[in-house]
Amino acid sequence: MVYKFRVILDAEEDIFRDIAILEEDTLEDLHNAIFNSFGFDGMEVASFYTCDETWNQEDEIPLFDTGDVPGEQKTMSDYTLSGILDKENTKIIYVYDFIHMWTFLVELAAIEDQAIGNTYPETLFSHGEMPDDSGEKNFEADMHDDIYGEFEDDLDEDDLDMFEGDDSFEDYGFEENWN
Repeated sequence: MVYKFRVILDAEEDIFRDIAILEEDTLEDLHNAIFNSFGFDGMEVASFYTCDETWNQEDEIPLFDTGDVPGEQKTMSDYTLSGILDKENTKIIYVYDFIHMWTFLVELAAIEDQAIGNTYPETLFSHGEMPDDSGEKNFEADMHDDIYGEFEDDLDEDDLDMFEGDDSFEDYGFEENWN
């Protein structure tokens, strides 16, 4: 079977590509098809993110294993398209180049029979020109989720009172040790 995706750049202008790829191909194969169809050189790090129906980002699937224990973290090459996407789970987010944060909304639009003689992956349709930059991305935490939001970050004299009378600290003096 062939998976047909619409890959939409998260930008003000309508910029998207329709890509056909085999269902047993991996997320890494889809990553290669995406950066090629949008004209990137493929030299930057990228990740896919699972998401819910309203595009809320969930779990990261990186291009490379970035975990503390080699081989412990699954990467794009570990996931077949049919293993992660199907008729019920059709959406995934793709981020290319973590400096510029090119963000794409990737949606499975159709599952069809493989056409004899076609080579996959294939860019079926291209709409819009890539902008020079990815635009501003705004990453702000919701303050109502910040349990420390009510406290100041600056220390004042009252904060230092807890050290008075405690002889377990040796004063090495500032002048003689830092000159």
